[in-house]
Amino acid sequence: MVTLGFFITLEIAARHYGLPGPMTTQAQEVIFAPKSGPLLYASMALMMVVLTWRQRFIALGAAIGIDVVFVLVRWAVGAKITEGHPFGNGALWVMLGYGVIAVTRRTGRERALLLKGVGLGLLLVAGRKTGDTWLLITSKTRPTVLDEYVATADHALGNPSWLVGRIVRATDPIGTHLLDWVYIQLAVAAVVVSLYQLRHVAVERRFPSHYLVRTFLVIGLVGPAIYMIFPVVGPIFAYGPGAYGTGGLHWAVADLWPDTPPPLNPPHPVPYDDITPRNCMPSLHTAWATAIFIHSRKGPRILRFAGTFWLIATLTATLGFGYHYGVDLIAGVVFTLTIEAALRSHERGWDRSGLQLVAYGTAVFAALLVSYRYLPMEMAKYPWVFGPLLILAMTSVIYAYVRTTKLWEQKTTPAPQPEPQPELV
Repeated sequence: MVTLGFFITLEIAARHYGLPGPMTTQAQEVIFAPKSGPLLYASMALMMVVLTWRQRFIALGAAIGIDVVFVLVRWAVGAKITEGHPFGNGALWVMLGYGVIAVTRRTGRERALLLKGVGLGLLLVAGRKTGDTWLLITSKTRPTVLDEYVATADHALGNPSWLVGRIVRATDPIGTHLLDWVYIQLAVAAVVVSLYQLRHVAVERRFPSHYLVRTFLVIGLVGPAIYMIFPVVGPIFAYGPGAYGTGGLHWAVADLWPDTPPPLNPPHPVPYDDITPRNCMPSLHTAWATAIFIHSRKGPRILRFAGTFWLIATLTATLGFGYHYGVDLIAGVVFTLTIEAALRSHERGWDRSGLQLVAYGTAVFAALLVSYRYLPMEMAKYPWVFGPLLILAMTSVIYAYVRTTKLWEQKTTPAPQPEPQPELV
């Protein structure tokens, strides 16, 4: 009920600004060409963890068949697909169909399990729509941005976005296309890891207590609230042409990215347009990639390798495309570890170690935001002091998380039982 109320609130807020909300945009994809075709099929794959193999093949075949019909109808009536993908409706129809089956043809535990699978798949798509709505709201409600503060504080790290931006540009077109694909398909990577974590659900008829999708959704729901407090558009928008061509220069502080680092001047809030999302602080792509990395650690070697690759590639893309400053990434890592610690503590039961870890992560995250806002000039003037301090702050949260979670795992692992000794006659 809380989640439904949240979606309704966002829908009303979006309507206030003349925009379709998350519930409207998802309902439109039942008929119209979806903007998130791969995500819809990935969501259906999550739903299918509760099905048998026979049911999975039937569901996949039905989804593909429905998509073929939709494509043929659009082709016959001459409908042009200017946005989104030609496929994906079938996956959404199948998820909704299994929801109807759960209510009408299942009872008891089987109904609850199937509804949970359907809800998981639909919730992943709804989370994406919610994020899109949040971004639109930030652009409408925050007329000024704090990029000058963040760019000044980023001097403490050596302006990594400018450096990585030049490196990525030198690898064009191969490097840019690969990084762009990794950046866009982050949710699909999360589904792959989640499918491994949920591989036994169909047999055990229950979900594990904690898995990646929960962390992914909480990050997407909580993170945009920070955007409202600390609105930042990113280097390519504040110091370059942005994603809207040369027209973006009208709002940019200067055309500097990625060739010339920003000058060291006292920062101040900068007016910006009502289109560009204020979605930099913290970097949620970094947060999601960090969550994928954490949850892939207990998988097979290929999954661990994929999790590491996705984290490195995402960090490179966020900096190399000019979407984020270096200090955004540090905040994103701390944000994720704090969210993950809170979710794990909630599942295992809150105790002193869990409270301390969450409190410490929250304090470090808040200290980072305060320093970016009120100490940027000091950070830029003394990079050899504040640069290592920023890295140390992030590393301390990583160390605290790893140390605490290892202790939790040791407590939950049953002690080996001694072998019975033969009786002496």
